[in-house]
Amino acid sequence: MPTLRSSSSSSSSPRCGAGGSARAPSASPSSSGRQPCRDPDQTSQGSSDSLSTDEGSDFEDSLRRTVKKRAAKRPLRLTPVAKHPKKGSYVVRVRGQKVSQPPANDLFDAVKAARGDMQSLVDEWLESYKEDQESGFLELINFFIRSCGCKGIVTPEMFKKMSNSEIIRHLTEQFNEDSGEYPLTAPGPSWKRFHGSFCEFVKALVYQCQYSLLYDGFPMDNLISILTGLSDSQVRAFRHTSTLAAMKLMTSLVRVALQLSLHKDNNQRQYDAERNKGPGQRSPERLESLLEKRKELQEHQEDIEGMMNALFRGVFVHRYRDVLPEIRAICIEEIGCWMQTYSASFLTDSYLKYIGWTLHDKHRDVRLKCLKALKGLYSSRDLTARLELFTSRFKDRMVSMVMDREYDVAVEAVRLLILILKNMEGILTDTDCESIYPVVYASNRALASAAGEFLYWKLFYPECEVSQLNVRERHRSPRAQRTFFHVLLSFFVESELHDHATYLVDSLWDCAGSHLKDWESLTSLLLEKDQSLGDVQESTLIEILVSSARQASEGLPPVGRVSGKKGLTAKERKLQADDKVKLTEHLIPLLPQLLAKFSADAEKVTPLLQLLNYFDLSIYCTRRLERHLELLLEQLQEVVVKHAESAVLEAVAHALYLLCNPEFTFFSRVDFARSQLMDRLTDRFQQELDDLLQSSFLDEDEVYSLAATLKRLSAFYNAHDLTRWELYEPCYRLLRKAVDTGEVPHQVILPALTLVYFSILWTLTHISASGTSQKQLLSLKGRMVAFCELCQSCLSDVDPEIQEQAFVLLSDLLLIFSPQMIVGGRDFLKPLVFLPEATLQSELASFLMDHVFSQPGDMGNGHSQEDHLQIEQLHQRRRLLAGFCKLLLYGVLEMDAASDIFKHYNKFYNDYGDIIKETLTRARQMDRSHCSQILLLSLKQLYTELLQEQGPQGLSESPAFNEMRDLARRFALSFGPQQLQNRDLVVMLHKEGIKFSLSELPPAGSSSQPPNLAFLELLSEFSPRLFHQDKQLLLSYLKKCLQRVSQTSARPWGPVSTYCHSLSPAESVPEASPRGSPHPKKRRIEGPPRHNREDVSSQEEILQLTSIPPTPTLTSTAVKSGKGLTGLEEVEGGGSESEFSQGQLLPRSQRSGVLSPRKPSHPGLGSRLTRLSLMEEDEEEELNILDESSEARQDRDKPPVGRAPPSDAWMDLLDTAEVIFEEF
Repeated sequence: MPTLRSSSSSSSSPRCGAGGSARAPSASPSSSGRQPCRDPDQTSQGSSDSLSTDEGSDFEDSLRRTVKKRAAKRPLRLTPVAKHPKKGSYVVRVRGQKVSQPPANDLFDAVKAARGDMQSLVDEWLESYKEDQESGFLELINFFIRSCGCKGIVTPEMFKKMSNSEIIRHLTEQFNEDSGEYPLTAPGPSWKRFHGSFCEFVKALVYQCQYSLLYDGFPMDNLISILTGLSDSQVRAFRHTSTLAAMKLMTSLVRVALQLSLHKDNNQRQYDAERNKGPGQRSPERLESLLEKRKELQEHQEDIEGMMNALFRGVFVHRYRDVLPEIRAICIEEIGCWMQTYSASFLTDSYLKYIGWTLHDKHRDVRLKCLKALKGLYSSRDLTARLELFTSRFKDRMVSMVMDREYDVAVEAVRLLILILKNMEGILTDTDCESIYPVVYASNRALASAAGEFLYWKLFYPECEVSQLNVRERHRSPRAQRTFFHVLLSFFVESELHDHATYLVDSLWDCAGSHLKDWESLTSLLLEKDQSLGDVQESTLIEILVSSARQASEGLPPVGRVSGKKGLTAKERKLQADDKVKLTEHLIPLLPQLLAKFSADAEKVTPLLQLLNYFDLSIYCTRRLERHLELLLEQLQEVVVKHAESAVLEAVAHALYLLCNPEFTFFSRVDFARSQLMDRLTDRFQQELDDLLQSSFLDEDEVYSLAATLKRLSAFYNAHDLTRWELYEPCYRLLRKAVDTGEVPHQVILPALTLVYFSILWTLTHISASGTSQKQLLSLKGRMVAFCELCQSCLSDVDPEIQEQAFVLLSDLLLIFSPQMIVGGRDFLKPLVFLPEATLQSELASFLMDHVFSQPGDMGNGHSQEDHLQIEQLHQRRRLLAGFCKLLLYGVLEMDAASDIFKHYNKFYNDYGDIIKETLTRARQMDRSHCSQILLLSLKQLYTELLQEQGPQGLSESPAFNEMRDLARRFALSFGPQQLQNRDLVVMLHKEGIKFSLSELPPAGSSSQPPNLAFLELLSEFSPRLFHQDKQLLLSYLKKCLQRVSQTSARPWGPVSTYCHSLSPAESVPEASPRGSPHPKKRRIEGPPRHNREDVSSQEEILQLTSIPPTPTLTSTAVKSGKGLTGLEEVEGGGSESEFSQGQLLPRSQRSGVLSPRKPSHPGLGSRLTRLSLMEEDEEEELNILDESSEARQDRDKPPVGRAPPSDAWMDLLDTAEVIFEEF
């Protein structure tokens, strides 16, 4: 610190107290004793006597290692102690002595309530301090103590007889640590205002004392000493609050030091001017007064520098690396203020290094404060000259922060680099800038916009700047505008960073919007005859034109880019409306010309047609531009004739749909043009269809012409009602011939299917909108059924495109005409309800298995053409699967068909995991019991398929069986933590699984095990979801079932041992020790609170999924840590069974109350019999009464124990919708 000198008054006279003891205030934290055990929240990695952070500095000489104590200049005037406590005070004991405690001051309450101006509050305190220095100073100290949230106060006796360290230790003992909140962190609006009021009070305190008490020596020195000791406290509240107070005090002192420096320079100029006067004009008295004034200013400056020195070395040097990020952020924010306020003293490398080091902080707020502090420095050209060494040292870090994981930090980093780019030429190299350019395509709009501004100042501004023109004329210069677009094209095309220029336009919109809204320059570049633009540049320029028009008229970011802006202001809406009018007026005459020039290029004409979406089409009427409308309609017809691509045709159909608004006065013209176009297309279709039906062979040109006509009609039928042209009958005849003979090319079948589909939907729209007769309803029903039969026939076509198209259309039609269509008072549509037959359901499921659940493939990195093709195919398969799942959930298909989907959950998790998971969740909400049966059915199907492929020998050791075990584990986790709610379902799942495993018996006299016995290993994955009582009952049930199976070998079968081990209490519960014997204490793992259950479930899932046992005898996945069901105590409200946890038994005294409800262990327990004990009694009676020979048949016919009646289905939905898992 070359400019901060220690105070000249380093030695202090002793302050005589009432007892005659001397006490000198300490300005160093070393004066306060430290307790041997430090708080883990505190990170002062060195003693306060040595500044270890300055060792190994990258810059100038290190700071001095020792700090001398600053003592008061004058003794403290103490008032005599009263013999009796004052009224309103109370007596406390300190070290066994009674001391009177003054009443709590009103400073804290006034600052908290923010009553009046802080300057007036400080003036009132100054008046009380002048009347009684001791009580006034203690009032100030106790204000800071109360601001920390501490209940204790500093009494006069404590201040006289105890050192700072002893006072802080005593306050620490009185601190209320029951809650981690204190005024600076407490919630609520009043406490949020307290932070600002507290800082304002400290600022006003220094400001009001700068001409009086600031140089008194006693109050400020002792305040600094107390704050320094508190900032080194182990209590976080002390450390946080005192650091904030100390740093704000330092900031105010810096402002005072700056004023003193200015006064000192002014005094020096006055002294030099007076001394340079002639002998007759020079005034010795004035020279003497100026010298005295300079001496006084010098003393004041030394005092201020001493106080700043003590605060910086005693507080900042230790707290800028505190473990609490809020404290680190305070230090960095304030040192930035010091550098901007008093740059002559603080803008040196000795201070800048702290900001540079903290740029690597792991906490977001601290990094943000660093960048904001640097922005204040780099924004001034006068200061940047002194930042060259710092910039060269930390430039790489600042550039790398552009890719920070926190978006707001990355945004500030880019803005900081913009200031460096503007004010420090040549510092950022091309390599540095190239690492920032890709950020213009970021998904976060704030970050992309900041990167766009950087790109503008780096590339566009130097090229577009015209020196002889002012700023207003520069934007209107055609040459500058053309240069801007040429640079923009060059950057987008040559960088090859992205495929869509709309994201680049959105990034540049805030800083270069005036350039991008120059549609005159854009269109002139596109309409030039002798232009040098290539094909790629023309396409890019058209995309820029469309993107700028969209941005000006809608103001929305592109798809996939997140914008934090909620809405537009009135001024922004007015500007948007004005831009839309300007855009429309300029492009209405030019759009037909653009379409005429690029009508042959599908990639260019498609975005040009999208410009109508951003027009104010009413201008065609108000400005009498019908002539341009006629030209536009002609060009639209030309585009339809020239193109057969679906994207172009859909764009033309949508553009014509926008113009066909009955509210416009030109609607009749547009409707007439549309009718003419449809007449030509339908006439051509009828002619070509007759040729196809009459001839058995068509050449390629005829097939292409018919397919193109059908595509055009299909595209227009999607957006326009073409019912009056009656396209259903000819298209149906065409499809019927294709199904019957197979002579129709697939290029013709695909659009024909779509045409019939749209015809049915438009007819349904007319029926829904008006009252119709029964005959019309039956006619539509007949058409729909006939079309479904055609689609069903197309499912077995050889062409996969036809199969997929038929599946999609069939899924949509079945969903539309499902029982859901009569919901909402539309009972008149009941005759249209259609449910597929079993054969159609079977074919839909078979198609799904063949086309969707093929071998999962690797998508690659997505850069090659093959990767893009695979991704498109994956999207198509996901679309097929989603359509089938919707049919299941809306009751069109039998829910049992979901087993074909659920059994592929684990194998195709990466491709369809989200769809299958959502289907499973919705199915459980509809009927939990049926859903659990479907899960078991899925496992049965997989097991049967594997058994048929490999046989029973070595089945459990095959990789496919391990995959089934993983699937069973996922199914088990899907039940969630609500163990009691799913209890009956899991029990019935186990019973049905046991029956399936023993359904087929080995031949008589054979020593082999039953072929399905290995299914028990899959069933063991559900054992952790069972209660202890249910495990015992299932073990008894398994033994009775095994009695019917003859086992020749004495050694039990492996799957049986594994399953019994999963049901055994010894697996997860230690044996209870005798009551009198000593029992070693073990750490109890308690269940999570209610709000953490999802986290526990995800942790349990990870634990179980990653621990696949190597041998069959160790396949149980029961978690031995004992977590899982402790949270059920909250759900059940203290019921007896809620005391059971997964893998943990109750003590015997408590267990008896659960297993024997008739004899409660404590009063009131017997009256709270739960469903658990009742089910246990029912199942015990069932096991005792049922005959062994008829047990399997009766269990098969009996409904599940826990299955809810149909009327309770939605109650189950409410019960199971409490917790949603991220992953099963």
